Amino acid sequence: MSKTVTLRIDDNIYEKIKEYSKIENRNLSNFIETAIINYIEQIELADDNEMRDILSNPELLKRLNDGSLDAAGKRGRFV
Repeated sequence: MSKTVTLRIDDNIYEKIKEYSKIENRNLSNFIETAIINYIEQIELADDNEMRDILSNPELLKRLNDGSLDAAGKRGRFV
């Protein structure tokens, strides 16, 4: 279900958002939503280089696996 959000932004930023939404042929709301989704995907997902670094680090993989097992067994403190 969609939610309505009211936000206050600087006039200069508003004009840039409006300009870029027209360039991408999107309405303002859709442009903002898409920008937020893209931002969240960038901070939540590992890119190819990060994943290669993770997979090439045996100690990190062991710690991740141990943490996963602890979480599955409900052991430890989770924050």
